[in-house]
Amino acid sequence: MELSSAEAVSTRFLGLTQRSVSEDLGCRRGEFSRKHYGSVELLISSDADGAIQRAGRFRVENGSSDENTGYTPGTWHRTDVHLENPEYYTRWYFKYFLGKVHQNYIGTDSEKNPFFLSVVLSDQNNQRVPQYHSILWRKTGTQKICLPYSPTKTLSVKSILSAMSLEKFEKGPREIFHPDIQKDLLVLEEQEGSVNFKFGVLYAKDGQLTDDEMFSNETGSESFQRFLHLLGDTITLKGWTGYRGGLDTKNDTTGTFSIYTVYQGHEIMFHVSTMLPYSRENKQQVERKRHIGNDIVTIVFQEGEETAPAFKPSMIRSHFTHIFALVRYNKQNDSYRLKIFSEESVPLFGPPLPSPPVFTNHQEFRDFVLVKLINGEKATLETPTFSQKRQRTLDMLIRSLYQDLMPDLHKNMLNRRSFSDVLPDSPKSTRKKEEARQAEFVRLGQALKLKTGVKGDAPTTLATTSFCKKEPWESQSFCSNFPHEVVCADSWGQSLLVSTDAGILLIDDGQTTVQVFDKTLQIKQMHVLEALDYLIARTDKGKDSRLLVFRLSSVQKDIETKQVIRSKYDCRENKLERTKGCHLYAINTHHSSELRIVVAIRNKLLLITKKYNPCNSLTGSSLSLSESPVEEFQYIREICLSDPPVVMTLVDGPTGDSDNMICVAYRHQFDLVNESTGESYRLHHIEANKVNFVAAIDVYEDGEAGLLLCYNYVCQYRKVYPFNGGSPLIQPSAYDFHFSWNQVPYAVVCAFPYILAFTTDSIEIRLVVNGNLVHTAVVPELQLVASRSDIYFKATAAVSGSSHSSSKEMSSRSSPQTPTAYDMLECSLSSSEGLLDEPIPKTEGAQKQKKVSRRQSDPKQGAVRSTSSDRIISASFESYSEGRHLSTSSDPDSVANREESSPFSYPFHLTSLYDEDIIDLK
Repeated sequence: MELSSAEAVSTRFLGLTQRSVSEDLGCRRGEFSRKHYGSVELLISSDADGAIQRAGRFRVENGSSDENTGYTPGTWHRTDVHLENPEYYTRWYFKYFLGKVHQNYIGTDSEKNPFFLSVVLSDQNNQRVPQYHSILWRKTGTQKICLPYSPTKTLSVKSILSAMSLEKFEKGPREIFHPDIQKDLLVLEEQEGSVNFKFGVLYAKDGQLTDDEMFSNETGSESFQRFLHLLGDTITLKGWTGYRGGLDTKNDTTGTFSIYTVYQGHEIMFHVSTMLPYSRENKQQVERKRHIGNDIVTIVFQEGEETAPAFKPSMIRSHFTHIFALVRYNKQNDSYRLKIFSEESVPLFGPPLPSPPVFTNHQEFRDFVLVKLINGEKATLETPTFSQKRQRTLDMLIRSLYQDLMPDLHKNMLNRRSFSDVLPDSPKSTRKKEEARQAEFVRLGQALKLKTGVKGDAPTTLATTSFCKKEPWESQSFCSNFPHEVVCADSWGQSLLVSTDAGILLIDDGQTTVQVFDKTLQIKQMHVLEALDYLIARTDKGKDSRLLVFRLSSVQKDIETKQVIRSKYDCRENKLERTKGCHLYAINTHHSSELRIVVAIRNKLLLITKKYNPCNSLTGSSLSLSESPVEEFQYIREICLSDPPVVMTLVDGPTGDSDNMICVAYRHQFDLVNESTGESYRLHHIEANKVNFVAAIDVYEDGEAGLLLCYNYVCQYRKVYPFNGGSPLIQPSAYDFHFSWNQVPYAVVCAFPYILAFTTDSIEIRLVVNGNLVHTAVVPELQLVASRSDIYFKATAAVSGSSHSSSKEMSSRSSPQTPTAYDMLECSLSSSEGLLDEPIPKTEGAQKQKKVSRRQSDPKQGAVRSTSSDRIISASFESYSEGRHLSTSSDPDSVANREESSPFSYPFHLTSLYDEDIIDLK
């Protein structure tokens, strides 16, 4: 099977079209709820006489009880299950630095605390996307950022530290030349946590309610043995050379056998209570408790009916175990039921349990449990108990390393050029000496990398069970060979309405492109509101900019009857009054039945609403249509700001009566403005010299408004409570959280349960509920096109050299790493049985348009474009996906005028050529 030249890649969020927890989290109007991750309860354990023994507060996850879902209970799909913060993406020093030429610096900040900085110029997974990867080690933790490479502009250490908000120093950074520094920095990175895990497995018979009783079980039942066999393999401890999880592999002092498995590159050793040494004299079974009681995560397999007294974490005397997974087996339907208890301080982690939490597919249950436990242990390491200990250890290691390097401060090991340029080549004057040093540097680093891999401590993500499983972000072609520059776009049914340098075009997969308006009409921002039969657009720029409103049915009629293509001069009757000179506008997308538009003209905001019509709402159409839809809008009021807004988002109040708000970003702050009174309230002030505003995304948690404020590398969630006495309650709360992107995005999109950051060459995908990273997709020359409904983006697709290998051959002999863009392309075009076996030829120079749909697709093997059957499948999900919100507040003008990535010549192991494409994400 061969792919045509300029084959395009696009992404469909398949998980959002299947029955899964993703649907519960991703309501159609942009809502989500933490209730899917359980609720905190006070759990009390008492003895036979009723006296309270122990009590503790745990978050209990028992599946969602949403009665509105019309799906089969207990069904669950793989697309919902992700390892959060996978080590392949987070262990940068091992992945990008170790064994490669890079630079390391040492310095002290203004408070005399030492820090280390590492910088490397690398490409993204052999995708010819050159970037500077930078890691800053401080006592508070590590900070990692990507910075773009430019062949004409060198990057200084000072500018890198400035991007990391470190601008004042007690001692400026000096470069470290000695290759042994790699060992020390690798140790610093390993403080983030182990790549391997040990979990406890405790067997409890029916009616056992104390830990002494549970730990005293010598053997387990037949169903317990089947459960252990499902978890992993039985291994002999004596002579075992793999990860041992603290068990004795020489003298059998911790038992003769154990359960072991490898899951997606992680070695897992299970401390099984019935396999650990048993003592008849010791009723407390201290040897067993010594191991299981010191595991962060413990599985409790409980026999008996569901109506029998259930296990509670307070039954176990352990200050170390933070997460309990209660497993029950039902012989009647051969299913497993799962319940999760997490200590109150543990941050939320996924995947959420299905409703009800019953699994009939045992392999899927195994995958779910292992991912849940791995994510749970990682989340526990962020609790104060563990994070403070890790911070003290990191501070001690950094200070110790700094003291070791101080005697060499004036020797050759540390040079004097404190703010030297980070150059890919060495200075000519010392080329031979520098080349010898670099060769030794690389040799030692590669040996250290090999040693780490042999020990089993290397961060990898090679899936051991489902190498080619479908993910929600897998891509699929929408339209190829698209030759125009894109300004903005929005989806219109199954089509895409695109504003280009050649005019306004309507594009449909497999259909001829139709021109709707000629190039005299320059649309910079648009919204297609099918339910209201409106097309809203901001045209031109500067003083000539206006807001236009068209009736979609009228536009559709012109297309069908092949009328003369409209020009700018045919749209005079479509101009909204008072909007001349506007540079930005926003509409409401949630809850309210009243359409509201806020138009920004310099520092002035105009509130415009749709005139009330009992026959017309967000869910219906007007019975009598006027010739011009402009007559259906009315000017309400004008609000003056101190500065022109850069980002603007409308936030619906709980009642819609004088409590609707406008979030605006300008200068160094985000403010909330009351639509009714015009009063402004400070929401968030940014302490930084330079601020790059990206987006303010309104989300609704259990009906209450919140905002995701995105700027620079930061994404911060702020809960916005209802107005109280005329002012919003916007003080910090326990629900607020923030996280940092690895690269500064130019646009951020919510597609629940995910939040996506678009940069010039990658899509960073995280979970909305906790900000944890789940995937990074490398997409060269990336431009977001539309995101309000489906997500479309323009990019350069990777087309790799031919390969005749099957998927099994590829997985067995390739290095354990995340699939590259080529691998992802191959997977997206494969059948459900595996990857394509036929070669993919190199192609060059063409452009494509790609579409990413959140509706599930099943592309035929070898299909390059969507077939008619694919579109029928997509249409079957239309009623579900209609109205689902994906939002971004990025300025379309800035996106359209973004600079192109510069070419980069560098020796790559994987030879690839690229074609320009446009991608759509749904």
